[in-house]
Amino acid sequence: MKGIFITLEGPDGSGKSTIMKLIRDYFHEKNIDIISTREPGGTEIGEEIRHIILDNKHKCMSAETEALLYAASRGQHVHEKILPALKAGKIVLCERFILSSLAYQGIGRNLGIEEVKMINDFAIKGIRPDLTLFFHVDPVVTLNRKTNKKGGDRLEREGYRFHKEVYEGYMKLLDMYPENVQVVDATKSVEEVFKQSIYHIENILKEREE
Repeated sequence: MKGIFITLEGPDGSGKSTIMKLIRDYFHEKNIDIISTREPGGTEIGEEIRHIILDNKHKCMSAETEALLYAASRGQHVHEKILPALKAGKIVLCERFILSSLAYQGIGRNLGIEEVKMINDFAIKGIRPDLTLFFHVDPVVTLNRKTNKKGGDRLEREGYRFHKEVYEGYMKLLDMYPENVQVVDATKSVEEVFKQSIYHIENILKEREE
């Protein structure tokens, strides 16, 4: 059986981590084998790259370096963790994937969608999500909440203009690449957002069983 690859996308502070934990618990209670992971990171090498990318002391990092580091982390992630799990027939739940790079680096950093897509295509070897849940919410509200609480990492501290451009970039990308994407209203309560997410996930599981 071929596994199912599900990604969670959206602005910083949109609740992806919280919902991912709830989804993971939901499947564990059903005794369904699921792997939850994140980007950048997910592997030992990937987590070290993540630290470099998000460290506030690296303010001089160029946009090109940032994009290449994300792609490098993703390449290791696919090779070491995602692809083996999918081949073993498992459900893989991943917080962020290539759509984030297209939005943050391709549009937010003005590197170009096609340029960022090209370096990521090389890294991921044709792996694409079977389902992407996009958590739709105003990034200004969520970012303010997150930075006030924790101070924010290097990207979170980029300011509202940058994150507004990223958000608008996401809207453009959803029009360009609508395949397998479901929009979740992340302005609702945690319970309601979880309910929306499970609804879409259960639908794709049913499709696989038919």
